[in-house]
Amino acid sequence: MLDSSLFWVVNAVGLAAFALVGASKAIREGFDPFGVTVVGLVTAFGGGTTRDLLVLRVPLSLQTLTNIGFGMLGVILAVVLSVYLRDPDRHPFSLAADAIGLGAFATTGAIVATNVGVSPFGVIAIATINAVGGGAFADILLDRPPFILLEDFYASCALLGGCTYWVISMTAGGGLLAAGGCAGITVGTRLVAVRYEWELPNIREYTIDTTR
Repeated sequence: MLDSSLFWVVNAVGLAAFALVGASKAIREGFDPFGVTVVGLVTAFGGGTTRDLLVLRVPLSLQTLTNIGFGMLGVILAVVLSVYLRDPDRHPFSLAADAIGLGAFATTGAIVATNVGVSPFGVIAIATINAVGGGAFADILLDRPPFILLEDFYASCALLGGCTYWVISMTAGGGLLAAGGCAGITVGTRLVAVRYEWELPNIREYTIDTTR
C-alpha cells in the first residue's frame, strides 16, 4: 500500500513537471497549440510508457484519464509562464521543474522495476529509462539530437538515483526511505550540475587527430 500510494503521488508530480518542460521547449521553437500539447505529453509519458512496455504491462497513460490530466496541467502551466517570461524553458522555475521531474520518474521507475522482481541492473536501467526517455522522444520531435546523448550531466543523475534506490532497498528495505534517497540524489545532483555547469567529457577531445 505504501509503495502504491507513493508511486501515484510521485508519478503525478513527474507528469506535471515534465509536461511543463516539454511544452516550454515547443513554445520556444514556435510550435502551434497542438504541437505544444503533443511535445509536452510525449515528454511526460514517453519514459513511463517505455518502462511499462519493458515490464509487459499496459502503459498507465492508457489506463486512466487522471494521468492525462496531470500532463495537461503541466502544458497549461507552460503556456501561462510563456506569457510572463521571455524564455520559460530556461527560467530557474523550469530548470527546477525538470530536476524534480527527473527525480520523480527515476523513483517511479525504480519502484515498478523492484515490484516486478527484475535484477539490480534492471532496477537501475528502468529507473534511468523512465527518467530520461520522454525527454529523448521530445528532442526527436523537436528535430534535434537527444541531449541525454551529448555532454550534459543529466542521465547520469537518474543513474545515480537508481543505484541509490537499489542500495537502500537492499540494506534498509524499500518504501519511503529508498524512494526519498533516489529522488533526493537525482534532484540534488541535477541542480548542482546546472548550477556549476557540469558536463561529461567529449571523447573526441581525447582522440588522436589522424588528419595530420
